[in-house]
Amino acid sequence: MKNDQHNNMLTPTFLYEEAKRRYQEITACKAALEKEIRQAPAGLIHIVRSGTRVQFYLRKDKSDRGGRYIRKSDTQTIRTFLRKSYQEKVLKLLKNELANLDLLLRKHNNINKRIRCLYSDYPMEIKQYIDPVDISDSDYASKWLSKPFKGLDISDGVTVYETKRGERVRSKSELTIANMLADKGIPYKYECPITLGNGVVIHPDFTVLNVKTRKVFYWEHRGMMDDSDYARQAVFKMKSMMKNGIILGENLIITEETSANPLGTNEIETIINHFFTGIRITEAK
Repeated sequence: MKNDQHNNMLTPTFLYEEAKRRYQEITACKAALEKEIRQAPAGLIHIVRSGTRVQFYLRKDKSDRGGRYIRKSDTQTIRTFLRKSYQEKVLKLLKNELANLDLLLRKHNNINKRIRCLYSDYPMEIKQYIDPVDISDSDYASKWLSKPFKGLDISDGVTVYETKRGERVRSKSELTIANMLADKGIPYKYECPITLGNGVVIHPDFTVLNVKTRKVFYWEHRGMMDDSDYARQAVFKMKSMMKNGIILGENLIITEETSANPLGTNEIETIINHFFTGIRITEAK
């Protein structure tokens, strides 16, 4: 494979997942509207506009060309039949959208997964000659993890903790983060360097890949926030990252703790579930 990404590479799509969600939502809305329309009184409202004046007439059916005039003081009748008229128009449009979605969902047969597997199912001897337009999540994660990098050195005498993957990390909280990511099969790199726009190289604690969206997040754990020098450096690092498009809440995650308020496993779990498990359509690139 020549490139990690090239002009023909497809970005992740959640078209079919969104289509399924939309289909279910519209089906429920359609059923609710149909029930309300069935329970509404017979007849329909006819609106006559003359300049700035609007008049309402209640007709028995579409063949009725006259109708009974409704006084504007009779707001309940006007509201009832205008609501019914609106619901009938919406219902017609919903049925059209359902038909379109039904066609899409019946025809697609998971084509996007088939496109990914087309390349991923080839043996390595063949893959090396092909520039794919898309690859499976497992292939993408493997390729992302296989890129070599040199992390920060840890000085002798510094307390370290060994993760399930055999990495040495600097704190118990980082150990927990690393192990929870590994347990959930979420690809990550510890202290992988990135170069900012001004040429400065920094080492975020964790660089984490959301495989579904192919989006990379940087996770900074600030473990000694009751140390003023440490806190000052941490804030400076965050500001430098944000100046270079690494934005808190978008692609930057920050966790903090003090000696009196350690980071809890439930907090780590919440963050992992929010950013890296399931499908977050709005996060797709």
